[in-house]
Amino acid sequence: MEDLTERRLVVVTGASSGIGLAAAVDLARRGDQVVLVGRDPARLQAAAEQVREVSGERPELFRADFAVLDDVRRLAGKLREAYDRIDVLANNAGAIVLQPLTTVDGFELSVQANHLSPFLLSNLLRDRIGRMVVTASGAHRSGALDPDDLNAPLRRYRAMTAYGTSKQANILFTAEAARRWPGIPAYCFHPGVVRTRFGNDSRLVALGMRFLPFRSPERGAETLVWLANQDPARLVNGAYYYNRRLHRPLRKAADPQLAARLWAASAEAVGIAE
Repeated sequence: MEDLTERRLVVVTGASSGIGLAAAVDLARRGDQVVLVGRDPARLQAAAEQVREVSGERPELFRADFAVLDDVRRLAGKLREAYDRIDVLANNAGAIVLQPLTTVDGFELSVQANHLSPFLLSNLLRDRIGRMVVTASGAHRSGALDPDDLNAPLRRYRAMTAYGTSKQANILFTAEAARRWPGIPAYCFHPGVVRTRFGNDSRLVALGMRFLPFRSPERGAETLVWLANQDPARLVNGAYYYNRRLHRPLRKAADPQLAARLWAASAEAVGIAE
């Protein structure tokens, strides 16, 4: 069978809009109990209503700002209190940051929100997770990751380089998590170019994005939902997927030594033991 039919608990980060919301709605429609994590309370409430409409059940909501590592720590604590097991953790939260910004924790914002925070959350929930799915991106082609200097994008800032670096980190993190945690199947995927709230704060970016081959959030979420449901025996642990097919990332996102260095640097950055 392709789909696993038992009712599961699925935690989706970045679930208040875009790919995360589309995935949560689809998973809830299939019978999963979904838990929504997002930054904006009003949008989270609106997302919960969409899930309730398709499932008849209002999902649990957890607010967390991934630009604040203490928020992530509090989120992990609340999830641990609420659930003995998280069958699927969908690390989907992310952002394109249009200008150089440093978080309260001292890190470039896109690297923290897109990589360090999900890295921390996953580590803090490790003993609860049954499967992990990470939203990566083909934008990793513009990445320039240096584990010895996670704030390198702040110098000569380019939004797509910073974003691509965080997406490169997502792919490397997934592969290294699969190596270190063989009992937790882990996969990442490229959703395609999806029309979401990305770029809303910049007229120039919004204008440029008009000419990209967009797909809907629902289409972008298809591979996430597929990876959440597929029998692990049919998948490659730690691998990168696109359009529900195994896909080869660029070499800089497939280097096991770089993945190991990134893990060590990330663990030090968020203050956890390896």
